Amino acid sequence: MNEVGCVAREPWELSFLAEPREAAGLRRVVRFHLRMWGLSRQTETAQLCVTELVTRVIRQAGAGTPALLSLSMKGTSLRVEVRVPGEYEVPMPASSRAEDQEAMAEMLLGSYAERWGVREGPGFKATWCEVATDLTTPHGHGGGVRVTRAEAMISLYEAAASADGVRTTRLTPVTATSVVIELIVDLLAWADAHGYDADDILDAAQTRFDLGP
Repeated sequence: MNEVGCVAREPWELSFLAEPREAAGLRRVVRFHLRMWGLSRQTETAQLCVTELVTRVIRQAGAGTPALLSLSMKGTSLRVEVRVPGEYEVPMPASSRAEDQEAMAEMLLGSYAERWGVREGPGFKATWCEVATDLTTPHGHGGGVRVTRAEAMISLYEAAASADGVRTTRLTPVTATSVVIELIVDLLAWADAHGYDADDILDAAQTRFDLGP
């Protein structure tokens, strides 16, 4: 199985109004979307970034400002960005308290993200942050040695399915139990790396097992 092109991660966007109550819904959407992208391990950091970026819009441009949340890949990093229309002026801090809040926001973004910054384009202003992943290609998968081993096992299963030979190698009960447990853990790691829910897979497997061959 070739890692290149394994998971399609096309840029994704969602319009919203910058209100405090919207942040929880945005975090849930981000969690769901990153799971589909096989980036569950980055969910918590991405959600923290979303919360801070939305709070930053509310603080600087005002509650109710129309905004756009986008997720995309920047190389092997996950980019989270919040944009507002260009006509919304970002006020300068008017007090030491506002300056302190802004400094705290910048410190938080710096601690969550690998990189962060601001940019302007035709008709918009944006704040973005990038979250590190363990990917080796933008559309590949992570997961480490367990996923690599699972890929190899799946390839062996695919080859065995088309062969007529009968496996005669016997394992001792202790060794067999250890191998089965390790294989299940590897396959769950592979499933997580590809955006599937491990609990759903276990439930489905148990149901299939209970039904028999």
